[in-house]
Amino acid sequence: MNGPTESRTDSPFRSIYEPRIHSAVVTAARRLGPGMARITFSGPDLRDYPTTDRGDEYVRLFFHEGNEARLPVVVERGWQFTDGIEPAPARVYTIRKYSPGEIEIDFVVHEGGIGAAWAMQAQPGQVLGINAPHGLYERPPAAVRQVLVADEPGLPAALRIAEQTADQVPTTLVLEVRGHAHRLFADVERGRVDYVWLCGTGNGQTPSQLGEVLRRQSIDQGTYVWVATEGRLNRAIRKYLRHELKLPASHYKCVAYWQEKAEVWNARYEELGTDFQDKLSALWADRERDSEEIIDEVQRLYEVAGL
Repeated sequence: MNGPTESRTDSPFRSIYEPRIHSAVVTAARRLGPGMARITFSGPDLRDYPTTDRGDEYVRLFFHEGNEARLPVVVERGWQFTDGIEPAPARVYTIRKYSPGEIEIDFVVHEGGIGAAWAMQAQPGQVLGINAPHGLYERPPAAVRQVLVADEPGLPAALRIAEQTADQVPTTLVLEVRGHAHRLFADVERGRVDYVWLCGTGNGQTPSQLGEVLRRQSIDQGTYVWVATEGRLNRAIRKYLRHELKLPASHYKCVAYWQEKAEVWNARYEELGTDFQDKLSALWADRERDSEEIIDEVQRLYEVAGL
């Protein structure tokens, strides 16, 4: 998740983009409601910032205090900070809106968390580091309908996908938020968009109802399903789509956007030790095996381990 496989830039200054960590300057910050803050970034170092043109393109933000960025450098397998520069914590977010030289990112507002705490105090002039984006949404040409499933961290990406594609295919958004005031809607002028709202469940407060509601949706071989939710819930939904509905791999994309009780999860992962981690690494490195079969096995190991 460290760089794009494809990207474009509308900048006249560079015809070939070389991935790097950019310095992004806050130019505006506002609340969209009780649960979301929108931060606008611009600045000279974003003049050639690229886009994948996919609604769920994601980036890593490197958080700094003050108005001076401590940027790492891109290396073959990610990035590294040079000697003498204190590493900045990084978190993954999706781009809500892109225009040449400017991007907007929506942050879920909640107690705790580096990103949420930063967003609630963000002011113009503050600086973050941001790497080049990578997108995952890939609806097959055969799909005649799409269902976008998300809880609050996945909401910005789901809305942007709807805005970009609802004029191409009928779209159903199945969304779970903390309450009615947390609902946000796609800005769609053409095309068909239907909403199925779950208010007051999931999102780390109560058990999610997304899986049960999704089962009541009409999903057939002509439907593309995109899912951005909490980790364990995401695994359960993928299992339903792949093994119960038997959708082809091209007709679903399931991405874990966050992990409930992440500290407990991380502690358990570390407790399992290097043997477990090496087993996972070997699976991901297997180029001869079908990628969906690898995910099946990884998820099976997670479940057996209590992750």
